[in-house]
Formats: sequence, structure tokens, C-alpha cells
Amino acid sequence: MGRVRAGGGESGRRRAAERPFKAIANPYLSPVLCRWRSQQRSSGGEGRRQEPDLPIPSPPHPTHPKGISPPLPMKAQGCPAGHARTSGHRPSSGSTMIRLGRLFHLLTLIKLPCCLLEFLLSAVAHGQEMYAPHSIRIEGDITLGGLFPVHAKGPTGVPCGDIKKENGIHRLEAMLYALDQINSDPDLLPNVTLGARILDTCSRDTYALEQSLTFVQALIQKDTSDVRCTNGEPPVFVKPEKVVGVIGASGSSVSIMVANILRLFQIPQISYASTAPELSDDRRYDFFSRVVPPDSFQAQAMVDIVKALGWNYVSTLASEGNYGEKGVESFMQISREAGGLCIAQSLKIPQDRKEKTIDFDKIIKQLLDTPNARAVVIFANDEDIKQILAAAKRADQVGHFLWVGSDTWGSKINPLIQQEDIAEGAITILPKRATIEGFDTYFTTRTLENNRRNVWFAEYWEENFNCKLTISGSKKEDTDRKCTGSAGTPVMFNKNGDAPGRYDIFQYHTTNTTTPGYHLVGQWTDDLQLNIEDMQWGKGIREIPSSVCSLPCKPGERKKMVKGMPCCWHCELCDGYQYQADEVTCLLCSYNERPNENRTGCRPIPIVKLEWHSPWAVIPVFLAMLGIIATIFVMATFIRYNDTPIVRASGRELSYVLLTGIFLCYIITFLMIAKPDVAVCSFRRIFLGLGMCISYAALLTKTNRIYRIFEQGKKSVTAPRLISPTSQLAITSSLISVQLLGVFIWFAVDPPNIIIDYDEQKTMDPDQARGVLKCDITDLQIICSLGYSILLMVTCTVYAIKTRGVPENFNEAKPIGFTMYTTCIVWLAFIPIFFGTAQSAEKLYIQTTTLTISMNLSASVALGMLYMPKVYIIIFHPELNVQKRKRSFKAVVTAATMSSRLSHKASDRPNGEAKTELCENVDPNSPAAKKKYVSYNNLVI
Repeated sequence: MGRVRAGGGESGRRRAAERPFKAIANPYLSPVLCRWRSQQRSSGGEGRRQEPDLPIPSPPHPTHPKGISPPLPMKAQGCPAGHARTSGHRPSSGSTMIRLGRLFHLLTLIKLPCCLLEFLLSAVAHGQEMYAPHSIRIEGDITLGGLFPVHAKGPTGVPCGDIKKENGIHRLEAMLYALDQINSDPDLLPNVTLGARILDTCSRDTYALEQSLTFVQALIQKDTSDVRCTNGEPPVFVKPEKVVGVIGASGSSVSIMVANILRLFQIPQISYASTAPELSDDRRYDFFSRVVPPDSFQAQAMVDIVKALGWNYVSTLASEGNYGEKGVESFMQISREAGGLCIAQSLKIPQDRKEKTIDFDKIIKQLLDTPNARAVVIFANDEDIKQILAAAKRADQVGHFLWVGSDTWGSKINPLIQQEDIAEGAITILPKRATIEGFDTYFTTRTLENNRRNVWFAEYWEENFNCKLTISGSKKEDTDRKCTGSAGTPVMFNKNGDAPGRYDIFQYHTTNTTTPGYHLVGQWTDDLQLNIEDMQWGKGIREIPSSVCSLPCKPGERKKMVKGMPCCWHCELCDGYQYQADEVTCLLCSYNERPNENRTGCRPIPIVKLEWHSPWAVIPVFLAMLGIIATIFVMATFIRYNDTPIVRASGRELSYVLLTGIFLCYIITFLMIAKPDVAVCSFRRIFLGLGMCISYAALLTKTNRIYRIFEQGKKSVTAPRLISPTSQLAITSSLISVQLLGVFIWFAVDPPNIIIDYDEQKTMDPDQARGVLKCDITDLQIICSLGYSILLMVTCTVYAIKTRGVPENFNEAKPIGFTMYTTCIVWLAFIPIFFGTAQSAEKLYIQTTTLTISMNLSASVALGMLYMPKVYIIIFHPELNVQKRKRSFKAVVTAATMSSRLSHKASDRPNGEAKTELCENVDPNSPAAKKKYVSYNNLVI
């Protein structure tokens, strides 16, 4: 056969790189590969890819590459140590063919350092004593291997450390007890005795790999032709037992390392405690099974526990290595998929550490950097658990941390010794197990005399009873027990060789209990069953403590999420007119609503109107009532004395019209304060400007008549037109009809209606918001409605100014003038107040009160200046209410004209009376002269 030549490209470079390794490995692997090929042929190679057979090159002679020494000779029975010799290396007759490509691929999967492979390959030739100087060997027809962490991992340079009681000795004795029970049962395996070869892994994967080579020695064909005793006789070798299956190991990293070797020789392996998820890969670990569920189930159970307790912000802590790191990775992956759970910190406990105390103190300090993440999920071995609890106690954090431990914590007591207070409330899980009847009795009856088959039992005895035998002792442990058929629980495996996920959930109690220790508080199969009422926490507190990044927001606050951390948020109040729609959203209430007290919803805005008892209404109503009473009194007086000279001289017809307008000005106050409805709003539109319009239309007609009379008198003695009472009423009615026409048009264009104005009193503080019930009348419409009346008022004021020169008391010219001046002042003050308060929250009250008071004052001024003096004379001085000498219109106009011409000399006349030219040369102090003055009092024109 020719040699395989490396191809070109990347594949060729890879093979070229492997060539030195193959050159080293081939001399040592020849027996292994021969045996492996024969097994492949016997099994038919079903289901495996066929590869080309390659010749095994002859081992180099005698110098080995890279300074590797040749294999040591096997120790022969009957030959003293050191007397065995080698007779040189010879290739075996007939080159053996084997599928090297497949083998090297499998070895590559082990991912061992090259130097370690060289050591292991050279170690194959050594003999079993080299690997297992301390092991348990029980003879039997069928031999089972056993791998147990009898000792903990030793310090740097030392493979083994202190003895482990629970994880090591207890489990080892459980296997020995199971063998005894099987061998003593005549029906279970008749005529077959089970033996065992049990080794210590020292909790270290590399050391366990060395030990496990013991299990494959019987499957390796050794070339002993070159070995001779000193006497020339061929040696007699002790034939190693053939191991048909291996029980173990405990740690996942150890099982992974051992599984890669055992699968090469198709030796089944069943673990009682390895839970790493990657061991479920049946393509890489096709000869591996386990009676415990993988960490993926465990991680799911722990996620369910954390969420059931309302925790959403936790830290994770893992021992460096496959078990811890893969467990935390599974926990984080499941928590991401489930959502609602955030990882504050993910810390790792290094394996090789110089200062144990310092390293663990640093870890506790790091955990305290996120004080809200009180829950700590731990995937760690028992020694690391013990150290982390001690560090937390040194930091005086009793009761702060909420521990959630994986199955490596389980229900162990040893990690909690002297740390009970810091561990109180810790939640741990353990694969569901049942008590094996008889094992407790068996184990408690073991002594140094009846248990000599366990070579480590003496060391355990020293540790357990704190005594000293002839060998050294130590202290350590770890735990986890397996369910077996003898316990009544069926042993099942899924397609990946995993047991189904069944866990018991424990919590460690020290207070409020008569039996301190682990208490069963729930279980997990496919879902969680947790008895929260049975749980308690540090110092016996029953209330579930919190482990959340952010406290829940108060009602009416929304969550403002922290980027990249869905469990962390800031709480923001839904301000203004917003309410909390959901946890992260604030929405505006509708225009007619405001937030409720806790801002979780909306409520209607209260509806207000101007109430009768309000101070804003009391004053206008009081003034209006006084005005109405006064107006009615004046009108009644005039009606009673309708034919008296004063009443007739004041123009009865227009006086009654003017008093009606004044009365309506007072009445509008009650309409402005009444509760709005369609009828009230209709009357408001009609009477708002009508009262003023009637009043000022009558006054304008009067002042215009006076003005025309005296202007006409300057030109001729002919009386002007339209000065009769009927004409005056017609003019006044025409002026009033304009106002009514405008109101009717307003009714047609915009029918009266009521509205609720929510904008008028929508203050910054929603609690002060009010909806105002009012008529559908805008500020502009109010001014337009009053605008015509104001126009009449201004026109009347102009005529009053023009007739200011009319003789005193002549037909009310001057009282009308004073009335109009005062009224203009009132309305000039009203306009800035009315529009200046348009944006005020009290707009409804201020504007209504201002408008009504202004109208009341206008009416009161007219009533007081025009009619009160007349009423006073009529009632209290009836002697003055007599008929004077009647004069003709010509005489009156002539006298008025002469008075006007002489007005510049008025200051020289008593009381400002104008003296005629006929009396100019008469002494004004003489009685005759005084009788010559013309009196215009009570003159009817």
C-alpha cells in the first residue's frame, strides 16, 4: 500500500500540519488501532462513514521526534522492578490497516493539548498500577467501571485534595450497595456476578482522563515480543479485567473528557450527576447516558422559580468550568426567551486562584455594585458555595442576598457549616429522588473492619469522626444522588440519553422552625408547583423580598425604559391632562374630561355656571333690584301725576319709553345670571341691547328735537317739522326697529343654543378645570349687539354737546348732557375690563358682572339725573308743580335767541339768567328790573 499524500490547498496544509503529531502518535497507537479496527469489522461498521484504510508506518528507531522517549516496558509478573528490558523496536508482522482519518477526527474532538495526548499515548504502555494505585477492584463475571469524586481538586501541582464525604464516599458506597443487592438476588442475574473497578477522579477532568485509561486496557492489544525477563524467559502479564460499562462521572467537565475516550472503544457510560446540556448531543456522546436531567431543565426550573417570586433583576455566579458556565449560559438563554428577566451581572469564580478569601471578597463587592439585584443564581461546586457564603458574612450582608442554588448545592449541609445565618432563605433544587430502603442501615453499619474493600474509607473515618489513624485525612464534599429502580422510580432515558426533568425544590430554614435545615417547598416537572406560603426569608420574614431593577411605578406614572435593559425604567408622571393608558404610555383625556385622582383614567370635567349665591352675582342683582324698584316708583309717580305741568313738560310719551328702556336694562341682569337654556339664551339676545337701545333712542330723539328747535329759531320763527309727540314716538320706534331687525337676522343665521365651554376654564391644574355652561354667544357678538346702542349713545352725546348753550332747565337739555357724559365714562371703563379678562379663568364671572353692572349704572344715571329731581318736586314741593304763563312759539324762540345772543354777558346776570335788550339800562338790583327777566321754567314747546 502506498502512503497518503497531502493534497493541495487548505486541506493539504491542514494535513501537513498534522504530520508531526501523526509521526509521534503512530508508534503508540498501533495496538489501540488494531483492536479498534477489529471491533469495527465485527460490528459491521453500521451507520458509520467508511474511510480509506491506511498503512501504519513503522515506528522510528530509536530516536523519536521532538525528544519524546520511547515507550516504557510493561511491568511483568515475576520480574523485579527495573529488570524488564526491551529488545529494540520491530514492526509487527503484517502491517495492520485502520481508518486513521476517522480516528484522528475523533481525537481532535477531544480538544486536548498536544503535549497531553503525547503523555496519554505513552502512558498506555505502562500498566494499570501506574494509573490506579488507589482503586477498588471487585472480582466478577462482568466488571463495571466507576468514577467518583472521592477527593476534591488539589492545589496547583497536586492532583487531589480533601476527601468529599457526600459527593464521594456516599455515592461510592451506594454503588457498592447496589452491587451487593444485585449479586445477592438469585432472580435478577442468575449465575452472573457483577464486579467493579472504581476509581477516584479527584474532581479534575485531566486526572480523571488518566484514570479512565484503566478501563480500556483490556481492549488494547499489546506487542510483548520484545519484553524479556533477566533470565531470558518471557514475562507473564496480569490480564486486566474487561470493563463493559462505566458508572460516572460526577462533574460534567469530567464526564465530557472521559466520554470522548470511552466512545472510541464503544464502552457505555451512565452518569449519576453530570448535567451539562452539551452532553445531550447524541452525535458526539452517543455512548453517554445519565439518570439526571440536563441543566437545560434545571435552568428552566430556576427561571420559573425566579419569575414566580416576582424577581426580574438577578445576578448569576458560576464556577469556572463546563458545569457552571454552561448552566449559567442556559439560564440566561431561557430567561431571554421567556422575557421579563434581566441579568444584572454574570460573574465567574476562577479555578486557579492564589488568595481564596480575596477573590471571593471581590466577588461579593461586585455583587453589591447592583444592590437592587439581591437574587443570585448560583451554578457552583460546594467548595465555592461555602467560600461565597463566608465572604458574604464577612461583608456583613446577612439577609441581603437571596440565593438560588443549582443541584450542586441541593440539600447539602457541609457548605453551610458556620454559615447558616447567611444561607437562610436560600432556594435550592435537586433532581427528584426517593429513599432506597436498606441503604441507611447499610451505610451506618460500615466500620473499618467490615469495609476494607473501600480503600478510602479509613480517610473518611478520620474526617467524619475527627480522629487520626495511620494515614492522613482531610475534609471536603459535594452532593447529588441518583434515582434507581429499587427506589420505586422508573429509570427512563429520552432519545438524547437524558433522564426527564423532575426536581424537588428546597428552602433552607433556621428560624421559626423546630427542625432547622432544608424544607421541601415545591417541585418542578414540566411546570412549577411552589408553596409560597411555606417559604420564609432572612430573620424569619414571611413577605417575599424584592429583587427588581426598578420599583413599580405609582398609579399615574409611566415607565420610561432604560435602553438595553427591559427590566429597568424610570417613572415619569403623566402630567397635565394625561392619564396612564398602560405601563409605558400616557394619553390625553378627551376635551370634556380630566384625569382622575390617581391618573389611571379620565372623569368628566365639572360643569359650572354663574350661581345666584355667588359674590359675582349678588352685587349686580342687588343693584338691579334697587333700580327696578326705583324705576317702578318713578313710572307710578308719573302715571299718578300724568297731567301735572312737570310731567307734561318732560314729554310724557318719550318719558314712558325711556323708563321702559331703563327697566329693561335692569331686567337683563337676571337673564345674564339665570341658568342657560334655549329660552334664556333667546331672551338674552333680544334684551341684551334692546333696553339700552330704547333708552338712548328716546334720549337721542329728545336732544335732536331741542337742537332742531333752536337751530330753526336762528333762521326763522317757523317751527321745525316732526316735533310733535307722535312724530317723536315714530322716530324713536324707527331707531328701535333697527336693533330688533339685527336681532332677528341673528336668530335666522345662528339659532340660539347652549354650549359647554371647556376651554374657558381649562387651567394648568386639571383639578381646577371646569366646563362653563353658557349661551352660544361670543364676546364679539355681545359687542355687536351692544354696538348699535353705543352708537346711539355717542350720537346723543354729540347732540348734548351741541345743545349745551340752551338756557338752563330748558327742556332737560343740560340733564341729558350730564347723563350722556357719565354714561360714556362708564362704558369706556367697561370695554377694557370686558376684553382684558378674556383669557382669565374667571372670565365668565368677571365679564358677566362687568356687563350687568355697567348696564345698571347706565340706567341708574339716566334715572337719577332725568327723573329723580322731577319726582322730588312732584312729591315734596307740589307748589312748584303749577302751570306758568303760556307763550307762543314765536315768543319762546325770540326769547331763546335773544338769550343766546346775550349769553356772553351771562356772568353779569344773577343765576346766569339772560336779560333782554329792553331791560339793558335798568338797574339789575331794582325790583322792576328783576321782573323783566324771562323765565323758561316749565315751558312746554
